[in-house]
Amino acid sequence: MYRSFGAADTAGTSPLHARIAVAVSGSDDALRAVAAVPARRRHPTVVLAALHDLALAGRAPALAAAYAAADGDAAAVAAVDTLLRSTDAVVALAVRRRTRPEETGHSPVLYPAVAEAARRVGADALGLISLGCGAGLDLDVGRVGISYSDGRTLGDPSSPVQLSASLVGARPVPARAVPAVVARVGIDRDPVDVTDADDVRWLRACLAPDQPERAARLDSELALAATDPPQLLRGGAVELLPDALARVPADALPVVTTTWALSRLPPAGRLRVLHRLQDAAADRPVAWVSAEGVGVAPEIPTLGDRRASGHSIVGLAVLDRSTLRVQALGRCWSRGRLLSWLADS
Repeated sequence: MYRSFGAADTAGTSPLHARIAVAVSGSDDALRAVAAVPARRRHPTVVLAALHDLALAGRAPALAAAYAAADGDAAAVAAVDTLLRSTDAVVALAVRRRTRPEETGHSPVLYPAVAEAARRVGADALGLISLGCGAGLDLDVGRVGISYSDGRTLGDPSSPVQLSASLVGARPVPARAVPAVVARVGIDRDPVDVTDADDVRWLRACLAPDQPERAARLDSELALAATDPPQLLRGGAVELLPDALARVPADALPVVTTTWALSRLPPAGRLRVLHRLQDAAADRPVAWVSAEGVGVAPEIPTLGDRRASGHSIVGLAVLDRSTLRVQALGRCWSRGRLLSWLADS
């Protein structure tokens, strides 16, 4: 598994991690250390993140120095040495933590979809609820600046977080602004507290050490989130969604967002999330904005696309009493770095 992981990095996504994985695969001692990790947590992404966490925490200085120098050979030697010397610490991190390599950069997809939800309901204020929220960075969609490859900009141009996305096709994203966000609530079985140093370090550790642009983007989004942390609810989406909806003021539109989170639920669980939204819509309008793989989000049209086709559907569902209106607003690739907007402006 480790040899294949290293060899599969043909695009050079992380030469350091590829080199380390191959080194681990060639060391019987290192493989015995990996075997101490429970079977379901032995994947290279988990163990490599745990090693990176130890380096960031100052507990593996030789490995940290190799990472800083982008020295693959030195990193391979230091990583194997760290794995052998700190096996218990690696195991503890692998068991307790879930890898989160794609927390950032969702706003270019979410912003126009959330603004469209507000337009359709005529809402002047929103309450955002993120399911599977992680650190809740999606809840800052109204606090960032966004630029698209056609020159259009949305959001706050003075924000310390500036994100971008490339557009596919001739249709631009609409220029509507997201209304005032008066509540921000995240639900996750293992939420990340942006004010907790250990949680923040783990998020950074989930990125490979030779991806400075992604690390800089994560740092900027974490810093912004820490200035006004969201409310975080620990538990399952189905169980806690009614509580989250109740935290949105009566004069604001609840907008629930899911970004590649529903795939972690079985199909029956995804339907239960929709049913919770339908129950809430008996008393007030509710909107749901989704960016999920083709066919993952219940009721959202698939546009005839095949499942597991390599892209995702940006969907919008507006629920009001017994009415459910759904539309596929666009397609996106690379977790929102590439967007094709389809809905009329």
